[in-house]
Amino acid sequence: MIRLIVGLGNPGKKYARTRHNVGFMVVDELLRRLKVQDYSEECLSHLYKARVDGKEVLIAKPQTYMNNSGLAVVNLLEEYDIKPEEMLVVYDDLDLPLGRLRLRLEGSSGGHHGIESIMRETKTDKFPRLKVGIGRPKDKGKVVDYVLSPFGEEEELVLAKVFNKASECLQRCVEYGLEESMNFCNAPML
Repeated sequence: MIRLIVGLGNPGKKYARTRHNVGFMVVDELLRRLKVQDYSEECLSHLYKARVDGKEVLIAKPQTYMNNSGLAVVNLLEEYDIKPEEMLVVYDDLDLPLGRLRLRLEGSSGGHHGIESIMRETKTDKFPRLKVGIGRPKDKGKVVDYVLSPFGEEEELVLAKVFNKASECLQRCVEYGLEESMNFCNAPML
């Protein structure tokens, strides 16, 4: 059962609409759908309490910057007595094209520093995650600049659909469980 959803990103207006903040943006869409606005600042995060299908779920946006996301996550897990497998992490993925989602139950970091930080702090890779495709830059030497840059105009047109499907995926994971939600979450958008 999912008790905590964590969207990864960097705090501050400078990063608000950048590719690396897709996790924050998906969580923001979920919060909008659930009509949740109030949050507290605790466990190094903006923390929201929501109800999905009658179940209480915590939704967090760590404020530690991406590369230290694990510090906030481990605080949340300890404070609320949540196991890593009861947490679902949402983040950007360079290896998926824009518009693709991939729900996984566990796995490697794939070189994502936020996920590496979570694995280091929790000492496990056994936690579910929803990867949101952002595509790769043509110049492989410019990955850092790419993930910290805003989406282009054409990409912005796709994002509303991506965030809508991703937030629905998160809701389904809480309502029906991870296994039951895999087909929906991993199916390509039309």
